[in-house]
Amino acid sequence: MSPVKPPTENELAELVRGAEEVIKTEALVERMAAGRPLRIKVGFDPTAPDLHLGHTVILNAMRRFQDLGHQVIFLIGDFTGMIGDPSGKNVTRKPLEPEQIRANAETYAEQVFKVLDQSRTRIRFNSEWFNKMSAADMIRLASRYTVARMLERDDFHTRYTAEQAIAVHEFLYPLVQGYDSVALEADVEMGGTDQKFNLLVGRHLQGQMNQPPQIIITWPLLEGTDGVQKMSKSLDNYIGINEPPNDMFGKLMSISDDLMWRYFELLSFRPTEEIDGFRSRIKQGGNPRDVKFELGIELVDRFHGPGAGAGARDAFVARFQQGALPEDIPEKSIAAGAEGLGIAAALTACGLTASNSEAFRMIKQGAVKIDGERVEDRSLTLPAGFNGILQVGKRRIARLQLK
Repeated sequence: MSPVKPPTENELAELVRGAEEVIKTEALVERMAAGRPLRIKVGFDPTAPDLHLGHTVILNAMRRFQDLGHQVIFLIGDFTGMIGDPSGKNVTRKPLEPEQIRANAETYAEQVFKVLDQSRTRIRFNSEWFNKMSAADMIRLASRYTVARMLERDDFHTRYTAEQAIAVHEFLYPLVQGYDSVALEADVEMGGTDQKFNLLVGRHLQGQMNQPPQIIITWPLLEGTDGVQKMSKSLDNYIGINEPPNDMFGKLMSISDDLMWRYFELLSFRPTEEIDGFRSRIKQGGNPRDVKFELGIELVDRFHGPGAGAGARDAFVARFQQGALPEDIPEKSIAAGAEGLGIAAALTACGLTASNSEAFRMIKQGAVKIDGERVEDRSLTLPAGFNGILQVGKRRIARLQLK
C-alpha cells in the first residue's frame, strides 16, 4: 500500500474524538508518523444478524483511520463465537452453534460497507488460524497467561468472589481474542470499554511473541433511545441500521436533547467545529429540534442514500408538526420501576388527564396518541426506558421519560 502522511494535530483529535481511553497515545503518534499504513483490527462476534447504531461507533472510528490512508481488518470471530464472550456477564454465556454463526456472519459485510471503505477493508475470520491449531498449540497458548491475572478481570473477579460458576473455556476467550492480534500483526485494536481486558491480553501476547504491542483505543458503549442503558436489541432501545428511513428518523427524534450531543460526538462525521456551532446556535435561542433534524438527516442518508434523510424529515414534520404540536413540549421524567407504567397512570402523572378514569374515557374516544399513533388498548403498559410524546386531543401534550 502507498505511504501515508502523518496526521495533523486536528486530524489526530478527530480520530479519537469521543474515545474513552488510548493506550498509548505517544505510541500511536509515533507509529502514524512512520508513514506506513497501519493495520487497524476490530473484532465482531456474530452473535446477532443485525447491526444497530451502537455498533457503528467503532465502525465510524475505523472509517476515520481509512480516510487517513490506513487499512482496517474487520475480524469476524466465528471461532470465538463458539466459545461465547463472557465480558460483562454474571453467568456463563451460551456458545453459538456453527450454523447460527455462519448465518449471522453472512449479513455483516453488506451492513458494514454502509460505513467502511470496501477498498481499505479486509474481512477475516479467526477460524482461519484456530482451526489449524492442535490441542498442544492451545495448551502452549494457555501457558502464556496465569489464572491470577485472569481473576483480576472485573466480571471474573465478581463471579469468583460470589462463588458463581466460571467455566474453564471462558478463560480461553481473552487468550483467543488476544492471539488474533498476533496472527494479524495488529498495530491498533479498538473495542468497547467492556473489552479493555481482552485488548490488553493482545498487547501482552504480542510482546511475548516479539511483536510491537498494539495500541488500544476503547470506546464508550452508546446509550440507547432511553438515554440510560446501552443500546441493545434485547432492551428494545436500539436503532437498527437497516430500519426504514422514517422509523430511524423518528427514533432519533425521540432521544433527549442532552443525549443528542453524545450521538453527535460518536456517530456524526461532522467536524467538531461544526458541532460546536450547533451548540452556539442553541445557546443563542435556536430550537434543539432543528439541530436534531441535522443529526437525523445525516444518519438516515448514511444508511439509506442521499435524500433519504430529507424525505424522512419531511414525513416527520407532516406527521407531527402539522398536527399542531407546540415547539416547546413540557417534559416529565418518572421513576417507574422494572414493571413500567400503565398508559392511564402515565397520562395522569403527566397532567394530561385529571384521573385514570378520564384517561380511559379519552382512550375510548380515540383521543390519545403516543408519538402520533392512536392508542386503543386501555391495558397498555409503557416499559421502563420509554421516551416519547403523549398527546390527549390537540392541545394536551407532554414528553414522558420513564426511568
